[in-house]
Amino acid sequence: MKKFAFIGAGSLQFTSSCVRDLLTFEAFEECEFALMDTNKDNLAAIKKVVERIVHEMKREKCRITATTDRKEALLNADGVLCTVFNGDIDVWQYDILIPKKYGIDINVGDTRSVSGIFRALRNIPLMLEICRDIEKYCPRAIFLNYTNPMAMLCGAMQKYSGIQVTGLCHSVQGTVHMLAEWLDVPYEEITYKCLGVNHQSFYTVLKHNGEDLYPRLRKLMENPEYYNREQVRNELFLKLGYYVTESSGHNSEYTPWFRKRPDLIARYCTDGTGWNPGHFAFSLEGRTERKKNPLKQYDDWMKKEFSHQKSMEYAADIFNACLGDGKPFIFNGNVINHGSIPNLPDDACVEVPVVADRMGFKTTIAGPLPDHIAILVNTTARIESLVVEAAMHKSREMVYRATYMDPLSSAVCSLEEIKRMCDELFEVNADFLGDYK
Repeated sequence: MKKFAFIGAGSLQFTSSCVRDLLTFEAFEECEFALMDTNKDNLAAIKKVVERIVHEMKREKCRITATTDRKEALLNADGVLCTVFNGDIDVWQYDILIPKKYGIDINVGDTRSVSGIFRALRNIPLMLEICRDIEKYCPRAIFLNYTNPMAMLCGAMQKYSGIQVTGLCHSVQGTVHMLAEWLDVPYEEITYKCLGVNHQSFYTVLKHNGEDLYPRLRKLMENPEYYNREQVRNELFLKLGYYVTESSGHNSEYTPWFRKRPDLIARYCTDGTGWNPGHFAFSLEGRTERKKNPLKQYDDWMKKEFSHQKSMEYAADIFNACLGDGKPFIFNGNVINHGSIPNLPDDACVEVPVVADRMGFKTTIAGPLPDHIAILVNTTARIESLVVEAAMHKSREMVYRATYMDPLSSAVCSLEEIKRMCDELFEVNADFLGDYK
C-alpha cells in the first residue's frame, strides 16, 4: 500500500483534485492518504472531503489519517505533496500594502517583484525544514511542490537538499487548454514546447497536426472579444511573438510595462474579461473574504455534485510513473537548469519538459529561448537565484540588490526608496525572518 503525505492538506483545490486523480490509477486503488495541516478545523474539513472522494470512487480499502504532526504524516511516505503557506494574510497583507505606499501596485504578489521576494524569504526556511524531515523519515519519497514562489522555493530545495523534488504549476497545460478553446481545436491534438521560468515560460512550439497555430492566434487578436480576455498576455504576444503561460494579472507584475503608471493600469489591468485582469490586491481580497468564513469552501464542495473526471494536474501522473505502473510521463517541471536552456544561467531554476519514470526525474534539453525572450527571462532567473542566496546567507544587502533589479520596483522607485521599502518589510516580517545582517 503506497502512502501519500499531503503537507498543508487544507488546500482544498489541490488536495481534492490530486486525491481523486490518484484513485483513477489501478496502482493506487489501495493506498494511504496522510493529511497534515496545522489548522485543526481545516484538517477536519479536508478529511471529510477525502472520505467522500474515496467513497465516490469506490476505493473503500484506502486508509485516511489526519494529523497536525508533520513527522507522523511523512513517516515511510512514498509520495509527498506540499501546499503550505508560511505567514497568513495577517503578515502577507503587508507584502501588498507597504509597496503600495511607494507607488508599486501589486495584483497577486506570490511569485516575484518585491512581494514575491519577501514571500520567498518567509517560506524557504520552512521548505528546507520539510526537506530535512523527508530526508529523515522518507528519504526515497517523490516530493512535489505546489507552493509559490515556485522557482525560488524549488531552487532552494534542489540546491540545499538531497531529495527528489520538483515544482508543478497548472498554468502550462491550462494556457494550452485556453488557446485550444479560442482556436477551436482539440487540446489533445496540440503539440507544444514550453520553456522559461515558472509563470514566465513561453511556447516556442504551438502546433495542431503540424500547422503552426501562431498565425491563426495573431489573426484572432484582431477581434476585441479575444484580445480583451487576456489584455496583458495578448499584448505581450503581439509585441514579443510568443505566448506566455501565466495570467494577465500575474504577468503585469513581472515586467516594467504595465503597472508603473495609473494610465497603464487603467488600460491593461482593469477591464480585461479574463479571471484575473490585474486589479490591485486581487488575491489578497479573495483570501480576506475567505477568512471571514474559512470552512465555507469545504461545505460548498461537499454539497456539489461529485465529478469522477480526472483533472489536468500533473501530480497523480507523476506518482504513477514513478511509483505505479512505470509508464513514463512528460510534464513541465521546475528544476535546476544545468544546460537545459543554454541561454539562461546554469544554476537557475527553470520550467522545462521533464520525464518521470521509475528512475525518478530526467530533465530534457529544451533548447534556447528566442534571444529577446531570453533577455526578459534572464533578469527574472538571476533575481530569483540571488534571493535564494540571500535567504541562505540571511543577507539584507542581497535582498536590497535583488529588489533594486526587480523590473516593476525599479520602474517605479528610486534605489533609496526601494531600500526603505525593504526595511519596512523586514520589520513586519521579523517573526518569520529572524536577524538579517
